[in-house]
Amino acid sequence: MTERPTILVVDDEVRSLEAMERILAEDFDIHTAHSAQQALDILAREWVQVIVCDQRMPDVTGVSLLAQVREQYPDVVRMIISGYTDSEDIIRSINEAGIYQYISKPWHPNELRLKLRNAVELFELQRQNERLSLELKLKPSTLEAAIQSKRQALQQRYDWDMGVVRSPNSCMNAVCQEIFQVAPYDVNVVLTGESGTGKELLARALHYNSLRQDQVFVAQNCGALPDELLESELFGHKRGAFTGAVADRVGLFELADKGTIFLDEIGDISPVFQVKLLRVLQEGEIRPLGTNTTRSINVRVIAATNKNLEEEVRRGRFRQDLYYRLATFSIHLPPLRQRLADVPLLAHALLQEAMVQLGKTVKGFTKEALVCLQGYHWPGNVRELQNEVKRMLVLGQGDYLGAELISSHVLRATPEEFRQDMRLLTEDVQGTLKDRVEQLEARILKEVLTRHRWNKSRAAEELGLSRVGLRSKLERYELERLAPLSSDD
Repeated sequence: MTERPTILVVDDEVRSLEAMERILAEDFDIHTAHSAQQALDILAREWVQVIVCDQRMPDVTGVSLLAQVREQYPDVVRMIISGYTDSEDIIRSINEAGIYQYISKPWHPNELRLKLRNAVELFELQRQNERLSLELKLKPSTLEAAIQSKRQALQQRYDWDMGVVRSPNSCMNAVCQEIFQVAPYDVNVVLTGESGTGKELLARALHYNSLRQDQVFVAQNCGALPDELLESELFGHKRGAFTGAVADRVGLFELADKGTIFLDEIGDISPVFQVKLLRVLQEGEIRPLGTNTTRSINVRVIAATNKNLEEEVRRGRFRQDLYYRLATFSIHLPPLRQRLADVPLLAHALLQEAMVQLGKTVKGFTKEALVCLQGYHWPGNVRELQNEVKRMLVLGQGDYLGAELISSHVLRATPEEFRQDMRLLTEDVQGTLKDRVEQLEARILKEVLTRHRWNKSRAAEELGLSRVGLRSKLERYELERLAPLSSDD
């Protein structure tokens, strides 16, 4: 099993450090520093992948510290947290210290964890890029074959049929059929659905099944940046266009020329920026900040949002003309709670990915674990399921991942949610009526104990049994052997 990523958090406020350490400790190895010097000391002796620094500190600003880190430890991914969102400060920090992500206060725990996981992935990609660059110098003759192999793997990964995991009767079948129909046609598409439903996955599926599949695919979260910075990211800028613009920058629209650009959270852009984006879509031209010249582009736009854009248009918060430019075709992704039959297949697919990422191998899930996973409503959708599967794999010690490894809030799903999947517990029940009742009773006992992590007092209370009565039934059905070693007696 590979080591967990190491994160360094720098903040002079003790409570802020404690809060971040508490929230992040489950996924990362955390080091904390109260000052810039303490942070540099830690970096000198620890192998840190990501540093998260508060901007306002008494001895030195976060930007100044991260600029020094950039000089001494350029591979470390740098992130800054601040309650001040002045665009000039953001742009200056990105240019001076090479900031990967600017996090505004107050931050949300789930978003912070996601951004840190992305930062760790960036760190690993940087290292892989360095290794590949060295390898290409040594083996230039293999370059074309390697590129072709990676291209084929990408196309297979995002194939509309093979890349989208679903059951035979899944409501995702209709979505995949729409992807199959619209992908070859060069029209803009809007993907709607809750966060975590896989909108970027389907955006990539649209690209890799289109006539532009051999061209570049780029993505940008439009809800994470203020207007000026977003305009710079998408359209580019010339040196000196604004404070902190110390070099020319090519925008993502220009990088994606002849390819596809994915604009996530499109419903969050401001009315002012909506006008600028509309002009680009209408004219097929961009004008980088600080220049008077335009550049023609040929880009397919795929946008995504968790908002109802038609309702936003009716309320006057989103331009109608921009909506119709973007939504030549609209595809809605259902939430995971509406496709619970897909959960076992998704869990197995996510487990395969997690085993590759974490370097740890198991044979799969127990049936009870899959029943519990199907009984939860997954408000975070596929992204939440992915995190749960990784957590189970990290904690698992046997050949199969059991329900005792599932997070307590998933195991505590409401009775209504469990009842809709109780049919899974009655499958394969055979024999006389007495035999079937006993088999069902044994399965119910096992399910309740699993949910309560084999706490017999709580299980007996839910089932209306005494502890003696529960123990008698466990002995009768030989269920005691299934109890984890840490369970209560």
